[in-house]
Amino acid sequence: MSAEAAAPRAAPAIANDTLLRALRRDPVPHLPVWLMRQAGRYLPEYNAVRARAGSFMALATSPAMATEVTLQPLARYPLDAAILFSDILTIPDAMGLGLSFAEGEGPRFARPLRDEAAISALAPPDLAKLRYVFDAVGEIKRALHGRVPLIGFAGSPFTLAAYMIEGSGSDDGFARVRRMAHARPDLLARVVAVNATAVAGYLAAQVDAGADALMLFDTWGGLLSADAFRRFSLEPIREVLAALGGRVPTIVFSKGSGARLEALADCGASCVALDWTVDLAAARAAIGARVAIQGNLDPVVLTTDAATVDREVRAVVRAAGPTPGYVFNLGHGILPATSPELVGVLVDAVHAESRAKKSAR
Repeated sequence: MSAEAAAPRAAPAIANDTLLRALRRDPVPHLPVWLMRQAGRYLPEYNAVRARAGSFMALATSPAMATEVTLQPLARYPLDAAILFSDILTIPDAMGLGLSFAEGEGPRFARPLRDEAAISALAPPDLAKLRYVFDAVGEIKRALHGRVPLIGFAGSPFTLAAYMIEGSGSDDGFARVRRMAHARPDLLARVVAVNATAVAGYLAAQVDAGADALMLFDTWGGLLSADAFRRFSLEPIREVLAALGGRVPTIVFSKGSGARLEALADCGASCVALDWTVDLAAARAAIGARVAIQGNLDPVVLTTDAATVDREVRAVVRAAGPTPGYVFNLGHGILPATSPELVGVLVDAVHAESRAKKSAR
């Protein structure tokens, strides 16, 4: 399937477009809030669907089930966006690397890129193999019926490369991949270039299917040295965003890259998402006139208590300063140990504090 082949969509107007306005740095009635991994293991209703599916991949590749779990958090909380339920590793799986998820072990590839021949043979996937993702986007959009925007996403070219070369997650900071960046940069550049082409096409097809905004997860770019980050993470991100041509607002999240905010602000994204180690007020002052900013509550706060959550959320909202151009989120994904009730406290506190700030001005 190509982006051009996707059927045109006729979607209703979005009733709550606060997120899209914030990403464009337009005035908003309240701060928009959504959460990375807002559909996931902390919700008992998600776990019930996951058990019914039998495996994570069976759930992720079923448009009906992906739609069901995408909508679950919106049934509980007045969130300002839905995010597609999927996984960042769908692209390398479609390339034939053989993705699986072992319980308690995370992702694993049966055929990782361990030699020059495998890397030379690598090619962008036929997007028809990812039709289940685009079908899920369309089904979710129809189910939302214009209630809130839908965010599509992909892993960044480098983050995908890290898993494709390592073959799984890593306990040593993806040392195998970092060694390649130094010893055989030509090989890593080849993997990243193929991934950039694949990610751009994949995201464009999500927009064609109905996504209203897009997010790139550069989860492991922060592990790279400065020069390697520019070559293998930042430049491919720029290529992907340039290929998308500004069709919808875009968010880039590069975990561990707080020292590189100036470069990220110039990558072509509408918004830069921050992890919890970054000083939000300083980031707003440094780059907030150029791009929107998203973040950055420490996810572990949601494993404490209601009073702590309320206090810490309000502190983040105050640190963000005056709107426009700010989206509340966590500094990484929701932890499985999170209490669903505390997510409700978080969402209510964001809306209440931001409305209070607006009325006080």
